[in-house]
Amino acid sequence: MPRIVLGVAGGIAAYKAVEILRALTESGHDVTVVPTAAALEFVGAPTWAALSGKSVRTSVWDDVEQVPHVKLGQTADLVLVAPATADLIARATHGIADDLLTNILLTAHCPIVMAPAMHTEMWQHPATQRNVAELRARGVIVLEPASGRLTGADTGPGRLPDPTAIVAAARDALRRTPSADLSGLRVLITAGGTRESIDPVRFIGNHSSGKQGFELARTAVARGAQVTVIAAHVDAEPPAGIGLIRVSSGSEMHAEVTRLLPEVDVVVMAAAIADFRSDEVLGAKLKKAETPENVSLVLVPTTDILATIVQARVGERPFIVGFAAETGDTAATVIDHGRAKLARKGCDLLVVNDVSPGKAFGSDDNEIVIMGKGREVAVSRASKAAISDAIWDAVLAGFPSR
Repeated sequence: MPRIVLGVAGGIAAYKAVEILRALTESGHDVTVVPTAAALEFVGAPTWAALSGKSVRTSVWDDVEQVPHVKLGQTADLVLVAPATADLIARATHGIADDLLTNILLTAHCPIVMAPAMHTEMWQHPATQRNVAELRARGVIVLEPASGRLTGADTGPGRLPDPTAIVAAARDALRRTPSADLSGLRVLITAGGTRESIDPVRFIGNHSSGKQGFELARTAVARGAQVTVIAAHVDAEPPAGIGLIRVSSGSEMHAEVTRLLPEVDVVVMAAAIADFRSDEVLGAKLKKAETPENVSLVLVPTTDILATIVQARVGERPFIVGFAAETGDTAATVIDHGRAKLARKGCDLLVVNDVSPGKAFGSDDNEIVIMGKGREVAVSRASKAAISDAIWDAVLAGFPSR
């Protein structure tokens, strides 16, 4: 049974940690709750004790004979801090051990996941950003906060991620121990399928669900990266801990990727971007009753984002991973098409998958071939989470010296 220390810092979002605790205990985890003194002003010790089934640890002076400030950190499989306030993050960064929770953070040998929650100004303050960067450099998984309604009428980044997503991030960290091999890398991932408008109602699109892109993001967060996802249309919930940018069309995707390209170390183009768009977007709905029996559309190519960013990068950064969703035909196999695309695009890695009906789009598993310069790695059918780990392993194997 995995042993988790759930640290709760003193913010209004402490009440959401109750949901996190319930989800972890109901799924078979042994959870010890360690609230700070300030956290107990928001949620009392009886609540934590009743839901965890264990006495609540609040002070280094509790059960001194068991040396809890050392033992809890040494024996935990995971330390999860939710919410992590600006104050708690600052104290953890500078090694201040003035309560039980910060003592545990200093003695823990296991993965540490922090889910920040604070006002936007506090999150964006240079001091907080420096502290977060330092923690991430040490291998601590600091999730990106969500954006939305904060205390009072304020809105913006700083909201605690959804408890369900935090629990998923905790499970990922447990599954991938040790999990900090992507620490320090700034990662940009595209996900989902773009839509190209024909008129205000209709569009040219594809069957991409966004699941593989989101799994790549979830895996990268669990392995310590700072992740931004540009998501088109998706049928999956985004993971906790990412920066999320929503787009619709290929041109919007291209603009965002181009804007962020100089700021990242790795780009993974997992989105299914429409290859064609209508040469004219009608301003009003095309009425069936007012048109001839047959309607012809003139299609023009969309911008080749992958080729464009390969040409735009300076030197070896960023490392660029492309995706090729292929089907075989009379001219060539899926692998042949993939090899030709790798040579044509010039990216560092190309992930090739067969998208014949039922094989990839919308499925919870996948099988791929990862192609690089002079090497190919076939990954047998597995969950998209396992596929994601294989892709990040390949990125690390080919990444220029850090």
